[in-house]
Amino acid sequence: MAPRILLARHGQTEWSLSGRHTGRTDIPLLEEGRRGAKLLGERLHRGAWDGLPGVEIRTSPLVRAAETCELAGFGERAERWDALMEWDYGAYEGLTPAQIQERQPGWLLWTDGVPEGETRADVAARADEVVAWARSADRDVLVFAHGHILRTIAARWLGEDVFFGSRIKLDPTSLSVLGWQYGAPAIERWNDTGHLEA
Repeated sequence: MAPRILLARHGQTEWSLSGRHTGRTDIPLLEEGRRGAKLLGERLHRGAWDGLPGVEIRTSPLVRAAETCELAGFGERAERWDALMEWDYGAYEGLTPAQIQERQPGWLLWTDGVPEGETRADVAARADEVVAWARSADRDVLVFAHGHILRTIAARWLGEDVFFGSRIKLDPTSLSVLGWQYGAPAIERWNDTGHLEA
């Protein structure tokens, strides 16, 4: 079996709801985010997923991802891993895109990066580490993390530049699957939030 990587973005927080860049600030889930995490867990524990036996699980150590993992029912099986932390937004931490545009017109994270934070190369290196781990054995993996790092992991899984992440939207508490098609890395499922419609 060729290994796949299942990506779970953390549930809704106050800052994700308002569009504020949330890198290393440890923001807890809103009640909506906790509800979504439980619904995601219910989905992954029934049907074809059946609790994902044999799947190796890791989570970002930041509370919004770790709590999503716990509420989804995978906390006891998960290992916390700093490589899954969100992009360090440096001086732009906590700002909305509109506020950043006032400081730096035309700014785009995926091309311009952030002052006093991680570079695109830094984030790509962490994503490459996750991809290498996911492909390292004959088993699937599940990760709980954050929007921009997960989009970067997807780009690197596909062999694309970090910029590719700007083209693939990812909602809170979504489920995505990166796998293979005709022997090449592929997106099997992306930004699936069907469990939230229950």
